[in-house]
Amino acid sequence: MERVVCLAIGYVFGMFQTAFIYGKMNGIDIREHGSGNSGTTNALRVLGKKAGAIVLFGDVMKTVLAILLARFLYRSMGPEMMKLLSLYAGAGAILGHNFPFYLNFKGGKGIAATAGLITAFDWRFFIICAIAFFTAFFITHYVSLGSLLVYFFFVVTMFALGQMGVLGVTEQTHLYEMYALSLFLAAMAYIKHAPNIKRLLQGTERKTYLTKKSGEEV
Repeated sequence: MERVVCLAIGYVFGMFQTAFIYGKMNGIDIREHGSGNSGTTNALRVLGKKAGAIVLFGDVMKTVLAILLARFLYRSMGPEMMKLLSLYAGAGAILGHNFPFYLNFKGGKGIAATAGLITAFDWRFFIICAIAFFTAFFITHYVSLGSLLVYFFFVVTMFALGQMGVLGVTEQTHLYEMYALSLFLAAMAYIKHAPNIKRLLQGTERKTYLTKKSGEEV
């Protein structure tokens, strides 16, 4: 039952659509501009760097807050269950971000929300995934490639640290749940990024620069 509650908590927090709300405050529906995605990258491209930073912060923090609330509610269950329930709350927040029911289930792709999950879940995940993302981004300027690598290393790190016994989870069934959840989230991210993957393979994916370059501005 606590798993369902944590998923629900996460979903409610995840439905706070930072890009959509910020866009409406500026007189536009972000889903009708740029890529049509209600997320950080589209907000950056359509509304500028300030908007991108605000949306990133909001989408990261809503997942962090969902996880913190889940931990508070189930603090008596011990550190091992906290890891598992944190993952459920984070997964719920990503689902709420990607599929908000009040926006006809049309949200973002969940990468900033995933960053919140990684931030709150374990510092080792944060370091590994941050290195993967920023290395890919600053070399290629493809946000999508960096995002896909985040999920690749998220899954690899989950399996590696879990099997090494350093996550603080000793119950094997709990580890299997964590592996399954990480694979589910990764699969969802890759499906959401299917058009980006196609463009990456074709060499037509749009690059993102934090400053003006090659005639492209964000």
